[in-house]
Amino acid sequence: MALQIPPNCDLTLGLTCVEKRADATTVWRMRVDERFLNPAGIVQGGFISAMMDSAMGASAVLSVKDRKVYVANTEMKSSFLRPVRNGDVLTCTASVLSPATSWRFFRREYSTTGETSCRPRVPPT
Repeated sequence: MALQIPPNCDLTLGLTCVEKRADATTVWRMRVDERFLNPAGIVQGGFISAMMDSAMGASAVLSVKDRKVYVANTEMKSSFLRPVRNGDVLTCTASVLSPATSWRFFRREYSTTGETSCRPRVPPT
């Protein structure tokens, strides 16, 4: 299978990478539309988690520089602090907390209009 950039999951979510930093931090944006809403009119948390997972994967790949790697998320815990609604623009920032040879710990956070909407629960490093 050929490598597709951006991957279909990013295209489905409408993710746009707006910043890549030398320290492997990435910043992503996504405009919420009705496809991502639950019956209460609020974004279903799985879509937000998918956004954060994609951002962390991009940061993981950047953190290893020119080495070829395969990235998989083994655990992710989040606390959703406020609802996200149709039309909101989400911004997700992912950064590597502790690079290692086979495991990496990340911090990721997303916000709508500058207000933090979700924070990670990060394991001790």
